[in-house]
Amino acid sequence: MFKALEKINERPAPFEFYTAAELWADPHTSARMLALHLDETIDVSSRNPAFIHRSVAWIASRFSVGIGTTIVDFGCGPGLYTTLLAKHGAKVTGIDFSERSIAYAKGVAARERLNIRYVKQNYLEFETEDRFDLVLMIMCDFCAFSPSQRERILGIFNKILKPGGSVLLDVYSLAAFEQKKKMATYEINLFDGFWSPNKYYGFMNTFKYDREKVVLDKYTIIEANRTRTIYNWFQYFSPQALEKAFKEAGFSVEGLYSDVAGTPFDRKAREFAVIARKAEKR
Repeated sequence: MFKALEKINERPAPFEFYTAAELWADPHTSARMLALHLDETIDVSSRNPAFIHRSVAWIASRFSVGIGTTIVDFGCGPGLYTTLLAKHGAKVTGIDFSERSIAYAKGVAARERLNIRYVKQNYLEFETEDRFDLVLMIMCDFCAFSPSQRERILGIFNKILKPGGSVLLDVYSLAAFEQKKKMATYEINLFDGFWSPNKYYGFMNTFKYDREKVVLDKYTIIEANRTRTIYNWFQYFSPQALEKAFKEAGFSVEGLYSDVAGTPFDRKAREFAVIARKAEKR
């Protein structure tokens, strides 16, 4: 028992393990995630409807979205952004790891006869011959990547954007990192049965990596017939660090905001958004 508890509380190296499929592809957790996406009373997997509508209105204005605008949304979930952008006339592609979310989004698009293409895929592996005016990655998905994964996804963005095309994404700030606390907790059916339909014992460890500005929520889920560990990583950024990453990938940063609805930048905000532009060909 002592050795088992030692393993549960063991702190890995930053981004040592990658377990995204456990969260997004598992039938039970993907159903719970979709329910969180669609719960309009909370900002957990998606932001509330009022914010999303305000955000889409700002995006449409800032990027002159209309007939012929090509947009791709990485981590589109159940299509909350893609649906509204398509209603502005854009030709939209949505990519998500969750088959359940993609199926829901396709159903909405079919009912409303919207021009949206949905792709069920790990977006680190996304390839297409299409070229886009705008890439979106919203709800701080960029923060879940390791340094090598961030380099890879920025390379994908650069490849699929038209010359002069833009990226809009949001990240967690250093102000938010300072507010995070190390912790360890245990609960039967942790998070009200989120991890399994069967009885389980759930352990959650939150680790902080001060030098790297990384936080890990490590979940150990023990059921009668299996034990699994899920690693949920979060990278926190300064504006300078994010700008450096974009510059190295062939982008120039055009603007910083406190969110993807265009709120003026505030260094004390828990998140911030960036617009980065792909270099024009000479």
